[in-house]
Amino acid sequence: MTGTAATLTGFTVGSATLRALASTEPCTEATRLIRAVRRSKRLVLLRAVLDAVPAGRAAEAADHWALLEEAERHDPAAVHDVLHYPTTGVWAEETLRRLHAPAGPPPDLGHLGALAVAAALRAGITFKAALRPTGGRLALPTLGLLRPPRPGPLALTERSWDPEDPAVLTLHTLPGGHTALDDLDPYRATGPAHPASARPARRLTPKGHKRWDTQWSGALTLLQRYDTARAGEVGRLLRSVVPLGGGARSSGATLPAAAGAVLARAQAPPALAATLVHEVQHGKLAALADILPLHTADRTPLYWAPWRSDPRPLEGLLHGAYAHLALAGYWQRAALYGARGAWAQHARIRAQVAAVLPVLHEHPRLTAAGRQFTAAMTAAEQAMDELPPPGDQHATARRAVDRERRAWCEDHPELAPFAQG
Repeated sequence: MTGTAATLTGFTVGSATLRALASTEPCTEATRLIRAVRRSKRLVLLRAVLDAVPAGRAAEAADHWALLEEAERHDPAAVHDVLHYPTTGVWAEETLRRLHAPAGPPPDLGHLGALAVAAALRAGITFKAALRPTGGRLALPTLGLLRPPRPGPLALTERSWDPEDPAVLTLHTLPGGHTALDDLDPYRATGPAHPASARPARRLTPKGHKRWDTQWSGALTLLQRYDTARAGEVGRLLRSVVPLGGGARSSGATLPAAAGAVLARAQAPPALAATLVHEVQHGKLAALADILPLHTADRTPLYWAPWRSDPRPLEGLLHGAYAHLALAGYWQRAALYGARGAWAQHARIRAQVAAVLPVLHEHPRLTAAGRQFTAAMTAAEQAMDELPPPGDQHATARRAVDRERRAWCEDHPELAPFAQG
């Protein structure tokens, strides 16, 4: 963990890897790249936090970091899991913003100690640490929460974490792997990037956990049945799922700072499987953009996106088209397997993607890599012609999307030129 570079450097994206990523199809080399970018970015971010710690807190931060390094010497995998857990990124970005802000709430530098204690507990080493809970709770990433009986600083040792202790709330692990259902960590969804339509649920009841277990198992079964490669990609790139609250308008969301996490609403397995496919793509594209700019456009909302009613900036349009391209491929495979209603889903989503790909590919603010990327997206969409839906479903879906575009242009006449490729 020492000697971390100040910027993301040393990454090369070959043409074959770029085409594989653009197609949205899982690829070993692309997955390896995404994971490496995430790891590098997280270490850079943590180094930036340490460098920005005020002098009055520097000794405390150094002690926490020393405990992390000691834990790493005993169990590198456990410590890496804590440092690269999705909520750690959210905390680090929020802390860095607060450290550099002239006014506003103070940074939560004590959470670095919580990371160190979680790592030490996971590594099984002997240690002593004193931390101050927030709101009567101490969050230990990848483990859960401690609820001490008394306020004030809490003395912690290797014997402090006992899952049988009523003061302990353990993080729920979903069936079939190491993916956590995180309804505990205070940084599971926070900061300015938090989608207004996606509010995290409060701590679930045992009945809520059981419901998620059932839906998650069903979704994984469908993914493995219809699209084995995408099922594997979800397993390799997804570390946690944050359940959305009952009032959330979105079925899923992704926070760039929380690499490896998806916010998702409890839903039937077919819908949850589709949400996982969709949201994992956003994470992939965000990681690629960290090392390879695809465009130089600003955030002005100008463009029609068939899956939304509001105008989108170029970045949002690209992300939406990319995620929906993966969905079109997933539903095509599900349809070939015989899933009910899958051909209609495929035809509708593919028509939506096809309608905006010309706008993307012909955009003057694309970089050279962006032109290659959107060209490969177009090729992947066109390759779906090899296995078309029965009858005239695709043509019917295209006509429906064209009607929606005309209606949108009537509602946004000033933006009509941005809805045409």
